[in-house]
Amino acid sequence: MDLNKIVLGVVAVIIVYLAILTIIPFFSALFFAFVTAYALEPVHVRLSRKIGVRKSAIALTLLILMIALGTLLLLVYTLTPVVDQAYLYLSDAEKFIKTVQLPIGSIEELTTQAIEKGKEYLVNLTFSIPKYLLQTVVYLAFVYFFLIKRNAIRELLVFEDERLNRIVERGNLTLQALIRAWLLLNIAKGFLMTLGFIMFRVSNLPTAILAGILTILFSFVPLFEGWMIWVAGSFYLFKQGHLLSALGLAVYGALLVSPTPDFTIRPKLVAREANFDETIVLIGMIGGTWGLGLKGLIIGPIVLNVAIEMLKEWKKITNPPRS
Repeated sequence: MDLNKIVLGVVAVIIVYLAILTIIPFFSALFFAFVTAYALEPVHVRLSRKIGVRKSAIALTLLILMIALGTLLLLVYTLTPVVDQAYLYLSDAEKFIKTVQLPIGSIEELTTQAIEKGKEYLVNLTFSIPKYLLQTVVYLAFVYFFLIKRNAIRELLVFEDERLNRIVERGNLTLQALIRAWLLLNIAKGFLMTLGFIMFRVSNLPTAILAGILTILFSFVPLFEGWMIWVAGSFYLFKQGHLLSALGLAVYGALLVSPTPDFTIRPKLVAREANFDETIVLIGMIGGTWGLGLKGLIIGPIVLNVAIEMLKEWKKITNPPRS
């Protein structure tokens, strides 16, 4: 074997390995940047015709930056007091349980472990702000890159083999359906959260509208989710002594806002848009989230859909129609 080819192959493997190590810490930012640029493509195309590709990419990236900064400020001023109070309440609950003699020791142990996990989550949530900032910077850089290189990326995904083009198109159709379902469902979550804050008398109308806007924004942020808003509202009601209202808002939020709609309504919307079996979509979302985190909600269904399309193409190759 040619020595030059061996050396070239080893160097290529090393470079690919180092590239993977470089990308892994920011894979979530890279993935969501791609999804964002994909969703913004129609706007980017129209805007590019008027002001040019580069200026359009800069304008859209700056718009996302302003939204990210606004979200960060809302996080700091709304969640920080709630997190502090929740940590204190969990600490008090832990002290109270230790003073009570429960009939079954395992119950006390499980309760203590659950409280410790809750406290650990709250601490991690507090210290995740710097990580959120770093991920935001990387995310914005990737959004700009994908918008600028839109045509080059599209050319890379066009093949001479029609079978490969059909597989890519299947993934493209699934991604479009996921994005549309994501947008529609998140807007509906915001409306329902506003309605819930008014129904259970958590706040006045302006604050309820703000809660709805936060729910929509949180549903797009990788580190957070819409359920955090109804948890904060339920905690506030509980602190004020309105136990039934707190429980009612918790049930209302869990069933109608998050997470139940993500695994019931979203698969139906995606299946209808992509002409895909909703059971496979649901399996892709659950399995993807389990294995990959929040990004798995999108990656899972796409992978399963593309895999099924690949199986169909393989069946056509191995079992050609008889003439």
